[in-house]
Amino acid sequence: MWLPRPLYEAKPYASILVGLVCFAVAWWIERSPRSALFVLGAGLVTLGVLLVMKRRDYRSTQSDYDPRAIDE
Repeated sequence: MWLPRPLYEAKPYASILVGLVCFAVAWWIERSPRSALFVLGAGLVTLGVLLVMKRRDYRSTQSDYDPRAIDE
């Protein structure tokens, strides 16, 4: 499934934001399923940070390689 570029670029930051919102809800709202929200928040923040790091690493090393070298 292809996403439009603005959505694709915003996906990891949205994941981090939603994860932080889960942390905040678990911290401040007493009648919330705290443990589930903490686990969900930790997973989303981890996923978002991982995506940002993988994309940055790929984009920084992509210029080191010649894509035409594979075709030869």
